[in-house]
Amino acid sequence: MSRREEYQQRAEALLAPIVEEQGFELVDVEYVKEAGCWYLRGYIDKPGGITVNDCEAVSRIFSDKLDEQDFIEDSYIMEISSPGLDRPLKKEKDFARSLGKLVEIRTYRPIEKQKEFCGVLTAYDGNSVTIDEDGQNRVFDRKEIALIRLAIQF
Repeated sequence: MSRREEYQQRAEALLAPIVEEQGFELVDVEYVKEAGCWYLRGYIDKPGGITVNDCEAVSRIFSDKLDEQDFIEDSYIMEISSPGLDRPLKKEKDFARSLGKLVEIRTYRPIEKQKEFCGVLTAYDGNSVTIDEDGQNRVFDRKEIALIRLAIQF
């Protein structure tokens, strides 16, 4: 297990009970380097959406717990936020919640000369994702998918 994965797992273990206690859902935790800075991000949600005050409440408690545990060696910026309308589908519950909804898929390599696809999520399992693209079922191997997220319709 990489150091990054270890930090994510330990942070998720600390954050999950805090989020549940507040009546929210923990969507994801990531530890990433962007523009030379490390970021520890927790994404939370609730029916009707997360507010800035919700993020602040969780952030204060989580920050104290991180200071107590002090397991991250690098300097980093901690953020708690909403996953947004176009959040990526990563976990089983994300796929289950998105069945029947319009999703965007981006692949690592072109398939039939394209890398972006859009359709209604009709099925998924550990190995594949199926969408209905204009009446045609299209099955993607999960290893081919760089990103899958809810599509935003205007």
